Amino acid sequence: MVFFLTMEAFGRMHPSHRNYDQWLQMEEKERELHRRDMADLYIATAERYEHSAIFIHQNPSTDEELQRMVDLIRERTGDRYFLMAHGDATFAIPNGNDMEAFSCQLVEEPEKLKAQTAGWVQSALERAARWRRPGGLDGYALCADYCFNTGPFLSPAQFSEFITPYLTAVTKGYRDLGYYVIKHTDGNIMPIIDQLVQSGPHALHSLDPQGSVDIAEVKRRYGSEVCLIGNVHCGMLDMGSPAQIEEAARYALKHGMPGGGYIFSTSNCIYTGMPLASYEVMLDVWRREGNY
Repeated sequence: MVFFLTMEAFGRMHPSHRNYDQWLQMEEKERELHRRDMADLYIATAERYEHSAIFIHQNPSTDEELQRMVDLIRERTGDRYFLMAHGDATFAIPNGNDMEAFSCQLVEEPEKLKAQTAGWVQSALERAARWRRPGGLDGYALCADYCFNTGPFLSPAQFSEFITPYLTAVTKGYRDLGYYVIKHTDGNIMPIIDQLVQSGPHALHSLDPQGSVDIAEVKRRYGSEVCLIGNVHCGMLDMGSPAQIEEAARYALKHGMPGGGYIFSTSNCIYTGMPLASYEVMLDVWRREGNY
């Protein structure tokens, strides 16, 4: 989904890692140079590693800066890349500071939580409607994480009450506006995968082997309903030998490719600290064997 090793690959910090306090001190001329540098870095990454998509993490994270970044990338590349941005409007697993309060609210104030999510959905779709224009975004990545490696944070029944209706609504809304929708959540999604597929995304990421998600099984059950993305084991990319990385990449290709409807990807992102050489091993397998 995201390539964060831009410092190792290009000697330049990834846009989402740059300091917002410095932005506040910049004159407009400096800000424009900063925008252009970020756009160039996104494009350089896509070109070097043969990506088909660019996931924009605008910095600062304002609507205006997202539009500026889309325009800068389009100026340089036309429609060569699928451009996407964050677009989820549902609850993710709460962080440690909020988990107890959120869990209590599920029981004590369920209608308040539902109303809050409905408001998020409405705001997201209003924003997407304003942004819809020729040469704009192609789609959204819905990146609320719902699952640990052992299973979902919410039970399937709770998920059907607090998440699925709103995930379905925001997905349908985006699709009705002409956007593509990728739903991301890592971990063990198998207890809720029926609900994820039925919510109607074009594609599902990340099919996480660390959460015991087997792309062969997911392909067998849902390959005709939704595009699949992922399943190359991030743990292997981080800690594994070249042989283990090749095996993980080959397994994903072998079971994802038949019949089409598969996008080769890791089971998360290329995160800071992962050896760049390991990513290049994965890509080498794809170049040699990811061909129909």
